Amino acid sequence: MNRTVDVLVVGAGPAGLAAAARLAAAGAGRVEVLERETAAGGVPRHCARPGFGADARGRPLDGPGYARRAVREALRAGAVVRTGVSATGWAGPLALDVTSPAGLERIAARAVVLATGARERPRSARLLPGTRPAGVLTTGELQRTVARFGGRKGHAGWEREYVGRRAVVVGGEPVARSAVRTLRAAGVEVAAVVTELPYSAPGFGAVPLLTGTVVAELLGRGRLTGVAVRGRDGRASVLRCDTVVLTGDWVPDHELARARGLPLAPGTRGPVTDGALRTAAPGVFAAGNLLHGGEPAPVAAAEGRAAADAVLDHLDGPPRPVGTVPVAAAGPLRWVTPGLLGPEAAPLLVRAEHRLVRPVLTVSQDGVRLWRERLRGTLVPWRSVRLGPDWTHGADPAGGPVTVGAEE
Repeated sequence: MNRTVDVLVVGAGPAGLAAAARLAAAGAGRVEVLERETAAGGVPRHCARPGFGADARGRPLDGPGYARRAVREALRAGAVVRTGVSATGWAGPLALDVTSPAGLERIAARAVVLATGARERPRSARLLPGTRPAGVLTTGELQRTVARFGGRKGHAGWEREYVGRRAVVVGGEPVARSAVRTLRAAGVEVAAVVTELPYSAPGFGAVPLLTGTVVAELLGRGRLTGVAVRGRDGRASVLRCDTVVLTGDWVPDHELARARGLPLAPGTRGPVTDGALRTAAPGVFAAGNLLHGGEPAPVAAAEGRAAADAVLDHLDGPPRPVGTVPVAAAGPLRWVTPGLLGPEAAPLLVRAEHRLVRPVLTVSQDGVRLWRERLRGTLVPWRSVRLGPDWTHGADPAGGPVTVGAEE
């Protein structure tokens, strides 16, 4: 079956739903959102903890509440949200082949927004040595399992079949803190948090924190029995556990972007966009954690709304060319987005490779410094910093690459 819509949004997480709500409310025509999971809302659906803003009465929102509100706003605006539907490939410049329980479809659109998000790198991609026992999870797998079955005490056989009784969490980013909270809420003892970084995000409480430590081997057959770890001094030890949760190390869900032939940014592996979130393919936009994994839901949602504004401009007038000036990170910076600049000045989002205390950030082009400023706070690898559009003001659209660097 062939159909046509005005805007097709792929992914019903915070970015996709926010984009759909703004587009539908602005009268963009038929706005349709595709979500391959059975429910819309993205990762927040599985985060049963506060920290997602507040509702209309000022009460704190947890992840599921935030997700329900995002879905509700998109539907009330007039968007169509379809779950259990997967986009399997491109059938044209702005057309996608789609599969669902109802069968195969081909959907063409005037604009496509890719908001497919990111996932944590699994054990197989981390090349962790050892056997392949049960009990090795990512944070997302842990949260989905707990959301489905409830706490260990509430499900017969839980400790044998799913999350176990004693866990080790690997990673020092805020998502590791979320994994600890989920485990404890499920009645699972957390033996330790292990991170190869010399520091970690705060908030782990009384849980033992092993910094500068790597997992050397997974132990056990059938079910995990422990992890061998090695500290900075080379000493090895074994932490007894029946579950290990691998956190962070985000990988964008960029399969559709790659299939479309979109260039990928070297630092994030997400599709390269300009300041208006346009990709190299006319009419195709990208937003959210697909571009840079690990951002909080409000950041992804704000980017979804920004992409919607760019889509509205695209629908209302002649197509605007994508930016042509490359933007690159240098020195101790891990990545910077957007990857391209056009005639308009655009804000930048940067993330550091390691902790930087009150660094001096610089933006330059062709040997000319466009901006230099010392930040008051500290840059850490798990949190991005936004640089306003003034930082790129004066960049020459016909010039060479723009470089963002940091002086420690």
